[in-house]
Amino acid sequence: MSIQFGGLATGLDTSSIIDQLMNIERQPLTRLEADKTWLNNRLKAFTELDTRLKAFSDSIKDLNYRDTLLKRSTTLGSEEFFTASASRDAVPGASYEVEVVSLARVQKSVSTGVASSSDPLFGTGTLSLSVGEETHTIDIGEGENSLTGIMAAINKADVGVRAAIINDGTVNPDGSTTPFRMVLTGETVAKEFSLDASGLTGGAASLDLGVPIQQAARAHVRVDTIDIYSDSNTLTEAIPGMTLDLRKAEVGATTNLAVNVDKAAIKEAIEGFATGYNKVISFITSQSVINGEGGGVLGGDAGINAIKRRLQTMLTQPAENSGTLRALSQLGFETQKDGTLKVNEKTLGAAIDENLDSVVSLLAGEDGVEGVATRFKNYLFEMTSSGSGLLQGRKESITNNLKRIDTKVDAVQARLEQRQKTLEAQFSAMETLISGLNAQSSYLSQQMTAITNMMSGSKR
Repeated sequence: MSIQFGGLATGLDTSSIIDQLMNIERQPLTRLEADKTWLNNRLKAFTELDTRLKAFSDSIKDLNYRDTLLKRSTTLGSEEFFTASASRDAVPGASYEVEVVSLARVQKSVSTGVASSSDPLFGTGTLSLSVGEETHTIDIGEGENSLTGIMAAINKADVGVRAAIINDGTVNPDGSTTPFRMVLTGETVAKEFSLDASGLTGGAASLDLGVPIQQAARAHVRVDTIDIYSDSNTLTEAIPGMTLDLRKAEVGATTNLAVNVDKAAIKEAIEGFATGYNKVISFITSQSVINGEGGGVLGGDAGINAIKRRLQTMLTQPAENSGTLRALSQLGFETQKDGTLKVNEKTLGAAIDENLDSVVSLLAGEDGVEGVATRFKNYLFEMTSSGSGLLQGRKESITNNLKRIDTKVDAVQARLEQRQKTLEAQFSAMETLISGLNAQSSYLSQQMTAITNMMSGSKR
């Protein structure tokens, strides 16, 4: 790239002239960039509104169905012996006395100790492992006849018993050590097991399990003095709709278990409705022009104004259910001057305590009649659907416009680059021409001076 010194021949600041000309040429590009900034801001605003509408929809999902609204809660006199959870099938208002007599246990057996876990101390051949009513044969070959090898062979067989090795630090009276033992643990309480190592021949040690250190046993609970047994410490059928997770057993110790409708969860969900609604309304209001002032990039957009009006209309539209509660105002919803909601907790609490069924009917509907929450849920889906939603259409339109602007920007930039090169070449040619003319003028001037001098000398 050559270095140019503009104006050497003409005395003009050609670089400045070119810059000024290019600034004029760049005006279309400046307008395109401004349009792009405006569209990006609108896209960001529509995305924010879409996010808030979806969050609002999520906030009312628990209000849309009777089953989720009437979610059960449990109360325990103590969690020392078990924990409990309730499904919709649990009977609200029911109470039970539960006694955990014994926990479910799997069988555990421990082998006699040996001096090493890795040395081939045992013979080769077969092991017979009986689990429940089935007997499994496990081959033990050369290289597998150590305690570690036998453990691996049992686990590989996958017959319902897991093997592990412990080191209990045993030191015998004669000073020898036999600390390594194999622990076999059953996988289910319903199946006892035994190990017969008589099929192993050779070897310096024998593999004997002896008496189990823990016998397999089913869980035993008493519910209102009725005995119930289970193969697991998680009981799902002892009480309809209830799951009991047993933790500790003690004969004679009873725990009171009560089932109720989770009113706190209902209250929280209703308050979440107001919060989600307020975030949407506040955002739309922030975009609006008020008294000719303020407003965001979506100000004056008919679509978002329609959303606001629709939400406000649905808020006050009475439900058609048969309950005593027909409007959200009866749940303590109070509209503020800025269009947002405030929930009167006293009114809401009284409605839940005194008219729970009517609260559920108002929100989730009944007998094919659409509830308020369902009405909002359906409308919000229409607005935010990725396929046909209003906001998705707006965002796609903006995205397409941005792509067209990017294409135009690329074309204008290419034209501007070429235009600048052309101007630089033209001004360079002009400088060259002027420089040549200046040189000719200087030469002619010199010649005229010389002629004048010659003529003056001849006269003398």
